[in-house]
Amino acid sequence: SSSTPHPISATNSMVCFPCCFCVQTNEAAIIETCGKFNRLGTAGMNVVVCPWEQVSGKVSYRVQQLDVRVETKTKDNVFITAVVSVQYQVLKEKVYDAFYSLTNPQQQITAHVYDVMRSQLPTLDLDAVFEAKEELAIAVKAALQQTMEDFGFQILQALITDLDPDQRVKQAMNEINSSKRLKEAIAEQAEGAKILQVKSAEAEAEAKYLSGVGVAKQRRAIVDGLRGSIVDFSSGVEGTSAKDVMDLLLLSQYFDMLKDTAGDPNCKTVFVPSSKSLGDETRNALLQAESGK
Repeated sequence: SSSTPHPISATNSMVCFPCCFCVQTNEAAIIETCGKFNRLGTAGMNVVVCPWEQVSGKVSYRVQQLDVRVETKTKDNVFITAVVSVQYQVLKEKVYDAFYSLTNPQQQITAHVYDVMRSQLPTLDLDAVFEAKEELAIAVKAALQQTMEDFGFQILQALITDLDPDQRVKQAMNEINSSKRLKEAIAEQAEGAKILQVKSAEAEAEAKYLSGVGVAKQRRAIVDGLRGSIVDFSSGVEGTSAKDVMDLLLLSQYFDMLKDTAGDPNCKTVFVPSSKSLGDETRNALLQAESGK
């Protein structure tokens, strides 16, 4: 009897069998046939014919970020470390270029960031660097976008996330700023003291003016009262002159002053006699009599 040969044990044929594999969302699988690109495997379940086909790699469509640290010096010879964050992703229509054109895309991006930053920062002073962060980021993005798009990558954003000068430089900058703030504070304090003195002088002048006005009114009232008293006394007592009445009133006011002075325990007064009129003689006599008791 003759036997039928098994298909797997055929001498002049190679066995092929399907292999299943899965691709995640936002990814694409690179499928090659005998080392040559054949097609892309999309998200979900895919099949390759082994051993003719194989999955050479996978490309992610997700947004990726690469942080590049660049150390260089500024125009005023200050060394500074800048951190540039580049956000990029693979273009779906250029997956072939993204996979086969570059061996290391991150290294390519890093090189372009170094080139732009080390050509831009030496033209700026340290203070200007902090002010020009936006312009530097735009320059980095423009340089990367022009180059990386040909390789299948889209540059979404380039951000200057950190500018870190030497520690001694930062300390010196803080001291300069502190001195400037202190100087401004002292100037403001002096200006406040000046305003306070001016206002105090204006208040004192106003107070003296009002006091003078009050004294003038008081003296005017006293004179008016004395005038009325002299007229009434002269008309009521015959044989008296206006001078006699004035001397009497002054003597009365003098005694009132002595009374107020004596009532103050801290007042020490020395009386020096001086006789110029009848009123003076009367006053001196009364004082001497009082002292002799």
